[in-house]
Amino acid sequence: MTIQEIITLVFLLTLSSFFVKGTAKNDQSEFFVLMKKSVTGNSLSDWDIGKPICQYKGVGCDELGNVTKIDVSGWSLSGQFPEDVCTYLPRLQILHLDRNNFQGGFPRSITNCSFLELLNMSATSLTGQIPDLSPMQSLKFLDLSTNQLTGDFPLSVINLTNLVLLNFNENRHFNPWQLPEDISRLTQLKWMILTACKLHGPIPVSIGNMTSLVDLELSGNRLVGKLPRELGQLKNLKLLELYYNQLEGEIPAELGNLTNLVDLDMSANKFTGKVPESISRLPKLEVLQLYHNNLSGEFPAALANSTTLTILSLYDNLFTGEVPQNFGLSSALLALDLSENQFSGKLPPFLCSGGKLKYILLLQNMFSGELPEGYVKCESVIRFRVNYNQLEGRIPEELFTLTHVSIIDVSYNHFSGPIPTTVGSANNLSELFMQSNKLSGLLPSDISGATNLVKLDLSNNLIYGPIPPEIGNLKSLNLLLLQGNKFNSSIPESLSSLKSLNYLDLSSNLLMGNIPESLGQLLPNSMNLSNNLLSGPIPLLFIKGGVLESFSGNPGLCVPASLNSSDTSFQTCPHSYNHKKRNNIVWVIGTSVGIVIVGVVLFIKRWFGNKKAVMEQDDHSLSSSFFSYDVKSFHRLSFDQREIFEAMVEKNIVGYGGSGAVYKIELSNGGVVAAKKLWSHKHKHSVSEDQLVLDKELKTEVETLGNIRHKNIVKLYCYFSSLDCSLLVYEYMPNGNLWHALHGGKFVLDWPIRHQIALGIAQGLAYLHHDLMPPIIHRDIKSTNILLDIDYQPKVADFGIAKVLQARGGKDSSTTVIAGTYGYLAPEYAYSSKATTKCDVYSFGVVLMELITGKKPVEPEFGENKNIVYWVSTKVETKEGAFEVLDKKVSDSFKEDMIKVLRIAIRCTYSTPTLRPTMNEVVQLLIEADPCKFNCCNMSNKKKNDTEEEVINKPKSIVYDL
Repeated sequence: MTIQEIITLVFLLTLSSFFVKGTAKNDQSEFFVLMKKSVTGNSLSDWDIGKPICQYKGVGCDELGNVTKIDVSGWSLSGQFPEDVCTYLPRLQILHLDRNNFQGGFPRSITNCSFLELLNMSATSLTGQIPDLSPMQSLKFLDLSTNQLTGDFPLSVINLTNLVLLNFNENRHFNPWQLPEDISRLTQLKWMILTACKLHGPIPVSIGNMTSLVDLELSGNRLVGKLPRELGQLKNLKLLELYYNQLEGEIPAELGNLTNLVDLDMSANKFTGKVPESISRLPKLEVLQLYHNNLSGEFPAALANSTTLTILSLYDNLFTGEVPQNFGLSSALLALDLSENQFSGKLPPFLCSGGKLKYILLLQNMFSGELPEGYVKCESVIRFRVNYNQLEGRIPEELFTLTHVSIIDVSYNHFSGPIPTTVGSANNLSELFMQSNKLSGLLPSDISGATNLVKLDLSNNLIYGPIPPEIGNLKSLNLLLLQGNKFNSSIPESLSSLKSLNYLDLSSNLLMGNIPESLGQLLPNSMNLSNNLLSGPIPLLFIKGGVLESFSGNPGLCVPASLNSSDTSFQTCPHSYNHKKRNNIVWVIGTSVGIVIVGVVLFIKRWFGNKKAVMEQDDHSLSSSFFSYDVKSFHRLSFDQREIFEAMVEKNIVGYGGSGAVYKIELSNGGVVAAKKLWSHKHKHSVSEDQLVLDKELKTEVETLGNIRHKNIVKLYCYFSSLDCSLLVYEYMPNGNLWHALHGGKFVLDWPIRHQIALGIAQGLAYLHHDLMPPIIHRDIKSTNILLDIDYQPKVADFGIAKVLQARGGKDSSTTVIAGTYGYLAPEYAYSSKATTKCDVYSFGVVLMELITGKKPVEPEFGENKNIVYWVSTKVETKEGAFEVLDKKVSDSFKEDMIKVLRIAIRCTYSTPTLRPTMNEVVQLLIEADPCKFNCCNMSNKKKNDTEEEVINKPKSIVYDL
């Protein structure tokens, strides 16, 4: 070949390379054009076709202009991610698509990305099966966590021997699968996170050969068998999480060889035997969690000498003996939970020596002696629970002056002496449990200073004297239990101002006098005033509300003759009550007339002089109050917004919720809406920084709710806000709430319509949990928050708002204030205030039990401090017992259908959150349990029975929107 031919060939090759490169660049631009067509989201507005793609937000290129990186993490994109991404972008190395809402399955063409090193598609709503990933030999980081992938787990990942990170956390819809022995081929793997992804079977011994592992997480699966001793070979391991499995046997002492281990969590398994001393001596161990096993023996003594330990959780085991008295001296503890064991002896006095301890949870043991003096210096403590022990002596006054404490539970001990007056200093306290001790003396009126109290239980003590009227200042209370004491006053009227109250128990005291009529404002919430010395007529509201059983054991109480019937245990009121009442009225009127005459004489001249100015001011006030509101509409409004304000008068109030008063407003156009005036927590003459932060957070929550569109979520029309007040305008539900329908006594809902209600609630919650990004957690599912339309279709209401309104203690208060309602709260709230979707599932399970049994969540027949979940669990061990819990008012022909749903309710209320189904799963289970699935329901209305109860049946034409 001549020199000229060589030069020509080089020129042609160069020219060819130029055209290929130019074509590649053009192909790259086409991908972004395609991306903007198939995917929507505000963040894509930066991708201006007129500027170079390498300058696009989230795009990275190499020196030759080849796109090597796309990062759209958390851009809230939706739509279909384009196929053939690597046909357009052949040099792509990094692809971050996480935290978006892409529809459809895994983009199979990604497997052609031969240069791809990082693929992150976590939380992108992925569904379907994963293809063979073997071609992706360059892949080092693979994260497909928090999706809804199905089919077989892609074991082809074992062929990706360059993998450093493998994360399939929270993919619960895979077919059950096992870790294969050859998983050890992934010798470079540092992070293996396979939590809650349907793993079962044993842990393979070969895992001990994966010595590069730094993080091994296999929690929330169905792993069985013994823990391989070979795990002790993973010398680089820092994090080992195996909680919520079914592993058994003794914990291998070889785990003590993991000298780099920082976090060890093997909770909620079936481990037995003692905790190996070698684990207690691990030099870098900060977190040790072994709760909910069958471990025994004494407290791991070497832990008392640890200088690194911050979190220790051993609750729900069989440990015995004493806790070393020097425990806590050497390390700065953050959380300690030794609950539900058989520890004895004195409490360790130096727990707070490190100055960081937030959780002291020592309940349900056999600790004795007095509370150590050192505990009153635990300034960082949020939760202090020592209930169900054998502690004695006085409760230190300084305990209530701790700045951050949110829960104090000293119940079921032998504490004596008075309740300290410093209880009023507990500004952040939300729950105070002191029941079943030997406390005596007066209930101090200072308790009104603890303005954030949500739950207060002082029952079964020796407290005497009056119930202080100041207790009515605790506006956040939803639980007040004072029964079993020696209170001997009248019932203070101020209790009627506790609008958030769900349960009031004043039974078994020495209370006397009349029942304040204003207490009727607390209905339909539960109350118990039985076994006292009350006298006089029972107020009409309680008689109409069908709650007479709440007043039994008060011989002096009576009912009017016109309302008395043969089935009541109360006497008929004598005429003297009416006569006495008339005399009192005459006396009051006479006195009032005298006062009025004097007042008129003194002020008539001044009144006339200012009459005109006052009238002008009133007119201006109405107008300015309306126009001072910020208005946010979420639907096209067909009413004059001024009508809302004009109709917000007392006669239109139809109820009270945890967040405000509710008005029924009939509009001039013939429509009806509901308006909720939210309780104001603002200081009268100032607006704090925390209040402004709260108002902003409330508006954010409301805007989120206003944009929700679902047939089982109550429709929010608009929102008015000002510095003085906030108003929410909802669609009006003519059949009230589910609590009234089940417990009000006017109607009996037959099973088909109860099932319709259950399914509708589930579909609404599934929408909140699974169809929104990020998911919305309701936090306060209960029957009073389920509204019923004209056809008894349910609509979920009052979510999100309660969480914001309870967060009044500043920026950090959301971590300490408990949202939710007594009887519906998931048990994990006892240990963590973090709300999850599984908390909603638990509360929904309680509502299901209400629908099935007709019982309230808390009833005296369940036993002291027991709820419906406990009661059901004691009955369902036999089929006969299960039938016993079913509501007797429901037709016997639906018994088997009700049992199906009872099984779902029990699953929803499992104490272990990971064992509860998701709301999507609940929807499917309820559809399968439809009593009218085969059109075999008898839809004829039953005749009214002897008690005049009307039976409501589900109409034949119900079509479920699946």
